[in-house]
Amino acid sequence: MTASKSSRARNARTGAQAGAARGGTAVKNGNTARGGTAKSASAAKSAGTAKPAGTAKSGSTATRDRNARDQARNGAARNGAAARGPRTIEVSDAPAERGPAPWLQITTFVLALAGLGVSIYLTIAHFTESALAGCSESGLVNCTKVTTSAESYVFGIPVAVLGLAFFVFGVVIMSPWAWRATRREIHLARIASLVVGIGFVLYLLYAELFTIGSICLYCTSVHVITFLLFVLTAFAAAAWGLKPGAPWKLVPERQPE
Repeated sequence: MTASKSSRARNARTGAQAGAARGGTAVKNGNTARGGTAKSASAAKSAGTAKPAGTAKSGSTATRDRNARDQARNGAARNGAAARGPRTIEVSDAPAERGPAPWLQITTFVLALAGLGVSIYLTIAHFTESALAGCSESGLVNCTKVTTSAESYVFGIPVAVLGLAFFVFGVVIMSPWAWRATRREIHLARIASLVVGIGFVLYLLYAELFTIGSICLYCTSVHVITFLLFVLTAFAAAAWGLKPGAPWKLVPERQPE
């Protein structure tokens, strides 16, 4: 009996020690699990904290890339401008841009032809001593009195011949081809001839009204034509310059290949 009780007591103590040992192991395992969980949480926090840093680095890289691209584009633009080189002035050969307005060219040319026709008729009448058609022989309008007067000669040359020479030159200088010419001398000659012509017209008007006392209708028509040509030529010089046939424009200078 006593031996059995002692055995049961030893077994009870052994079982208690074994249970205590198992409890300690369980506690240790629980602490280990909690430590692992804490470590995992810390790793997750660290990973979460590292992501914004990576994003910041990526943003800085993108900004540097954009700046590099902008600099490359600016450099290319400067190189292109340098390759094109400076601008120079060239003459445009476009027909639509050459000379004054077409209406002025045609009008002056037609007026010059009309003056030439009247001058030819007056020259023929002067040398054939024939009466001028449609012109009266008395009163203020007296063509014969004017064409046979002493004032119908200048330096021994008939005024009709001088008028003929003037309008022959006028037809040439008032042609559209002369208006489109690029030589400055042609446009200066046009203006100079009309200044001389209008001065001669003023002299003849004075002679008719104050010296002869009569006027000639054909001579008056020549005076009117000369005055219109003078006004139109002065207007063309003011509006288009003395060299209207050479419009200028800026073009890039060609570089040697």
